[in-house]
Amino acid sequence: MTRLRQIMLEELERRNYAPSTIRAYLRTVEHFAHYFHCSPDRLGLEHIRQYQAAMFRSWKLSPNTVTQRLAALRFLYIQVLKRGWSVAQTPYPKKVLRLPQILSQQEVARLIDAAETPFYRVLLMTLYATGARRAEAARLKITDIDSERMVVHIRGGKGRKDRDVMLSQALLEELRAYWRGLRKKPTDWLFPGNKWHTSKRPITTKVLWIACQQAAVSAGLEDKNIHPHTLRHCFATHLLEAGADLRTIQILLGHRYLEETTIYLHLSNKHLSATASPLDQLTLTSRRTEPRNG
Repeated sequence: MTRLRQIMLEELERRNYAPSTIRAYLRTVEHFAHYFHCSPDRLGLEHIRQYQAAMFRSWKLSPNTVTQRLAALRFLYIQVLKRGWSVAQTPYPKKVLRLPQILSQQEVARLIDAAETPFYRVLLMTLYATGARRAEAARLKITDIDSERMVVHIRGGKGRKDRDVMLSQALLEELRAYWRGLRKKPTDWLFPGNKWHTSKRPITTKVLWIACQQAAVSAGLEDKNIHPHTLRHCFATHLLEAGADLRTIQILLGHRYLEETTIYLHLSNKHLSATASPLDQLTLTSRRTEPRNG
């Protein structure tokens, strides 16, 4: 490990950045240096400009990914190298807001029923029943399932925040069946890693991806581009359609700002169909298309 990398790692850890953010920032700086075949402390504003252009032109990265990489370089130059940073000369790209794919409740049921194994089934049910992010679901502990209060404790979520969500009775029964089927009962993680679920570490988020992908193919939903976060979006949208208010959904999802949650208003069929199109309010003269001669 180079001295510069070590200093950056220490500065990130001092500020209690999430491990995933630390890894992403370090990878970005490493890639930046490799791209120019030069140590970052010898690179300047013109190199950053070229790198930003390459992210769009050569690598076709999304605006959100470009923003994250620029944030990593900004941290390097300000916090580690103690240099200035010009926002005017290194502008962040405009964000692109795309509406996520939403499944109907019937499609979610098809997806869960199509799970390849009972273990994958309980993973899909956990994602949908709790609205947890994939990393949050993977790192659930046995003690996070509170059957007395019927809540699931989600600890250390995005922004290092804890929150509680409801514990579905159907999920509780599925978890108990899963627990009874384990040859060796785990003592810490709810979903231990490896084939026999005996690892001292939890499953990786890749396992959740595989569970979603395989079930989507088996359910005939492969064209829907289903991934673990899809079930989180379905959780929120279906709650909204069932009458839950946005503030409650914001808390359950762990969103910092209510604005993040309002996207589900665009996805809810109940809210869309409740608003009539202005065309329906017009009184139009009926017209018949006369057949043409010849």
